Amino acid sequence: MTGAPAEARAQGSEGFARGGDALAPPQTDWLRHDLVVSGPPEAVAALRLAAEGAGAIPWHLPDLDLAEEDRVLALVKPPDGSPGLRIAAARVLARHLRAAVEDHQQRVIAAVGRSRACPLDLHALLPVPYAQLRQGPEDPASIAWLRRHWGTIKPLRHVRRREDPPDRRRRHSARLHYDFWSADWTPWTAFTSLRQRWPALVFDLRPDYRND
Repeated sequence: MTGAPAEARAQGSEGFARGGDALAPPQTDWLRHDLVVSGPPEAVAALRLAAEGAGAIPWHLPDLDLAEEDRVLALVKPPDGSPGLRIAAARVLARHLRAAVEDHQQRVIAAVGRSRACPLDLHALLPVPYAQLRQGPEDPASIAWLRRHWGTIKPLRHVRRREDPPDRRRRHSARLHYDFWSADWTPWTAFTSLRQRWPALVFDLRPDYRND
């Protein structure tokens, strides 16, 4: 990362898109954030409970056959011009990689709705509709939905929740501290929706551009 905001770096560059998303650089640019949520204790507690989830999106992966063939070609003729594998070896490796992808996604699907390992899960708060899940993460309509409702196209990463110690001076308010990393952009649209859902809460969201 450079010192400039990811939003500014993503604009005005030809050939800069990733996965058909004109706002995404070729490699994900992870941006650190601090979030403080404050307000009535019952509203803070409700937000805390609602925000916990698996920290992943249960996508269906409809193009695995095509992805496997693309991987075979890349292994036989690497884009960087380096020596490739024989076709038989490439097919075996591509098949193993596909199986690993399928296994990982099945574990994600099984965890969503059950796991509460992630303390701030955007899919738990603003679930991706089933119609988009069926299309997969690379579909333009899926990307457009995430941009419109989350402001970022991937789940948050490295999420931590920190609670203030009890303070008798604040009997009628409570606070939660989170820090997390988001892909390429700050998820402003998600927090606009959360402010409307919990009008009694104050969401103080601050990107940290110093983490280069």
